[in-house]
Order: sequence, then C-alpha cells, then structure tokens
Amino acid sequence: QEHLQESGGGLVQPGGSLRLSCVVSGGISSIYVIRWYRQAPGQGREFVASISRSGYSTYANSARGRFTITRDAAMNTVYLQMNSLKPEDTAVYYCNEQDSWGKGTLVSVSS
Repeated sequence: QEHLQESGGGLVQPGGSLRLSCVVSGGISSIYVIRWYRQAPGQGREFVASISRSGYSTYANSARGRFTITRDAAMNTVYLQMNSLKPEDTAVYYCNEQDSWGKGTLVSVSS
C-alpha cells in the first residue's frame, strides 16, 4: 500500500492561487490513477481531479477551468494547481490512490 503525503495548503484570499503537492512513496510510475478529493466543514468528501499514468486528467465541474492536475514521475509527486480560488473551495484536500489516503492539507479561502 502506498503512503501519500500532501502539502501546500494555507490561507489565501479570494482570487488567489495555491499549489498542492502529493508525494507518493515508492514512486508513481506504476500507479494508474491518482486522485484529489476535498472535504469541506460539515460536508462529505468530494472528487476534485484525477490524472492517469498517461497524463489523462479529469475534473469536477467545480474545478474545471480553475484547477490543473499534473504529475512528475521523477519527483514521485502529483500537483494540484488551484487558481481563482473561492471561499467555497475551503476544505481539507486529500490525495488518493486506490485504498490509500493521505492525511490531507487544509486550504482556507477568506478575505
């Protein structure tokens, strides 16, 4: 089972940007799909974006056009670039690969 470690969260004003990182122990070259999810206070966990081994990416409607998911096999890392952030993007963001989850990184969007 892979170990996933997220980082990059923080407090940002509306309209700002953040880049989240997910480092995967053991490397990502053999992993088919890695996903980002988020969980807002009092809400369930929801899908944000995914990227396949070939680089094919998918996005939730709420993320499409603002977020970009990429992967760097040399760094064993998957990134989530988040632009034009909104208060409703406030959540703990999690990295996922099959049954493995990281502990999450908190993103707060507030003026």
